[in-house]
Amino acid sequence: QVQLVESGGGLVQPGGSLRLSCAASGRIFSINVMGWYRQAPGKQRELVATITSGGNTTYTDSVKGRFTISRDNAKNTVYLQMNSLKPEDTAVYYCNVELRRADWARYRDYWGQGTQVTVSS
Repeated sequence: QVQLVESGGGLVQPGGSLRLSCAASGRIFSINVMGWYRQAPGKQRELVATITSGGNTTYTDSVKGRFTISRDNAKNTVYLQMNSLKPEDTAVYYCNVELRRADWARYRDYWGQGTQVTVSS
């Protein structure tokens, strides 16, 4: 079994900051790409940011310069530092991890349970 446990969501005023964490545990052989997605009410889930095992990052345009994704490979954990938050960042944030559970296995995607981020005054 593999579990992804997210934490760090909450209510913050516009311009504020939050840091999300997502820790993967269980039978894990290796992790490839780790990322964050979000889904606002009435909208499709969208990719926010990704980071490869080598540390290469990508961001959706709307968060560039405000959000920073990072990872701690020793802890199988991915982070999302969110600064200068805007009301339009309000959404449920999900972590996504591409991993394999053995050296003979294929990479599969796993999802966290989601954490609510609300930006409001």
